[in-house]
Parts: sequence; C-alpha cells; structure tokens
Amino acid sequence: MAKSPIAIVKEKFGDKEKLVAALEKLTTEDLWVSRVNANKGLAHVSNTKLLRLHATFTEVKEKFGTRAKLIDAILDLAKRTKDEGFKARISAYPVPRLYDLYKSLSKKGASAKKGGEKAAPKAAAKPKAEAKPKAAKKATKAAK
Repeated sequence: MAKSPIAIVKEKFGDKEKLVAALEKLTTEDLWVSRVNANKGLAHVSNTKLLRLHATFTEVKEKFGTRAKLIDAILDLAKRTKDEGFKARISAYPVPRLYDLYKSLSKKGASAKKGGEKAAPKAAAKPKAEAKPKAAKKATKAAK
C-alpha cells in the first residue's frame, strides 16, 4: 500500500514546517520564479505539491545549478539555441515546467537516436517485393 503524503513528510522531514524551510532554501533567485500568494506563502500548499517541488528543485539544483543553465540545456536539446523568442517564452516558465520540458525533449532525442539506428539496417536487409499492377490483379480475378 502506498504511503500518504503526510507520512512521507513525517518520515523525511519530521513535519511540514521543516519541509517548507528546506524548500525555501532551494527557492533562491537562481531557481525560483515567485508565483506564490504573498499572504499565504508555501505553508498553505498541499503536502503532495511540496514534496514534488522539493524533489524537482533538488534534481535541478544537482544537475544544472541554475534556471539559466536548465534553459540553455533545453535550447540545446530542441536545437533552437539562436531562437531568442523561444528563449524569452520559456524563461517565464516555472522550474517544474522547465524540467518536465527538458525530460520530454531528452526522451524524444534518445528515442530518435535509437529509431534512427534500427531503421537503417531494416531497410538495407530486406528489399520490398514488387507490387503487381492493378490491371494484372483484375485480369487474374476475371480469369477465375
């Protein structure tokens, strides 16, 4: 049976306040685009969302360090490094959305590489049989 979000919070952090404190350490200017209600803050966000944010921010911090490096990696994967409009548009995205975009682009690139390697030997190994012209098919049907 899967653990509830509150059980995971208590197991990893002790209580919600410690999770919020750990998340606030990660939400610096290099990673965070502030979209939190100033009156409520992170303390009023659900445990599930806080755990997901913490996991995403720690992965991004370890792999890239900053949002700018993550954006550059996305531009490289999308092969759009000189596209300033695209860069400006994704710069407004929050880190979880950027990281999701990065993961999907890296999967797409990996599957394209695998597909490209497998497709070439298949085409060379087995030539297709020549198709009969329609007139020949009709003639054989008429003969029967």
